[in-house]
Amino acid sequence: MNASSFANNTPLCYSINSPPFRPIPNASAYFSSIFSALGLTSNLIAFVVLLKSFRRTHNRSRSFFMIFLGGLVVTDFMGLLVTGSIVVSYHVTHFNWRNLDPNCHLCNFMGMSMVFYGLCPLMLGAAMAIERFIGINHPFAHSSSMPKSRTVFMVLMVWLIAGCIALLPLTGIGSYHMQIPGSWCFFNISSKGNDFAFSLIFSLLGLMSIAVSFLLNTVSIVTLIKVCCGQGKNQRRRDHEIEMMVQLILIMVIASNCWCPLLVFIAQTVLSGSPLQIKYLLLWLRFATFNQILDPWVYILCRRAMLKRVAPRLDWSRSSIMSLTPSFGDTVRRFTRSSLRSTMNQETAGDRRKSNLPPPSP
Repeated sequence: MNASSFANNTPLCYSINSPPFRPIPNASAYFSSIFSALGLTSNLIAFVVLLKSFRRTHNRSRSFFMIFLGGLVVTDFMGLLVTGSIVVSYHVTHFNWRNLDPNCHLCNFMGMSMVFYGLCPLMLGAAMAIERFIGINHPFAHSSSMPKSRTVFMVLMVWLIAGCIALLPLTGIGSYHMQIPGSWCFFNISSKGNDFAFSLIFSLLGLMSIAVSFLLNTVSIVTLIKVCCGQGKNQRRRDHEIEMMVQLILIMVIASNCWCPLLVFIAQTVLSGSPLQIKYLLLWLRFATFNQILDPWVYILCRRAMLKRVAPRLDWSRSSIMSLTPSFGDTVRRFTRSSLRSTMNQETAGDRRKSNLPPPSP
């Protein structure tokens, strides 16, 4: 009787894993503190770099792209600030969640933050791929019908969709629970009931965003290669698009390597019905959080101003990145012309020798 009444009075977030937990080694506190400080510093530097570049740029499509980059930097910075502050505070003070948060408000807030700041980078990457696909394949329609306010609206829509998904467990679709070792909250990864539905929504939406980014970026790269292997004028017009595509490809590669293990692990766990492996969940979660540290260095390092400092001997003053080396098409044309010229010379010499020969005897 007492046990059943205690179970009925236990809040939902503590029904699976209930504090107090065993003390965590100091290494976890050091790791969380260094990880959060490095990520916050990197995103802050990236935001300053983007702000300066946005003020200097006069290219319309690049300004659209930089608005998306700014939204991604702000999302990564706030995600580290919100979740990192809770985790580091727990490691430092070892507070009891049941005493501090008896009604699960803080646990639900952290769970929503984990879902929101986890889905936003993936969905923003897909939105950036869509924007670049339209800008490269339909440049006239993109530049004439897409104002900057619409780009800001797309970023806000991504945040709104991710926020609505993060709120689903509060409506009964899924649930947020305390996770081992007691420093964080996340949705319950289970193959039962509404937890199964929310786990699939989270994993499939993330994997779908990565797939859309991969597909559209591949088409955009093929289009750029065709253009860059053409005339020199087209190369000069497309140099800024090449620079943006390099940054976008690196963002996609980082997001895929960091998030795919966790997303596949969640989908595999709920579809197979096997029990949750905590050690693998913690491992893949740390892989995913590296995305927030690696992303800002793409904007910091992959810029022409930084490349000038890295390789100052190269002629970075040219108006085209692709003009630094001859294009594949020009090389093929020069090779074909030289081959035809040598063949024609040989035929001409052969005709001359034939004309100097005496006529055959009857």
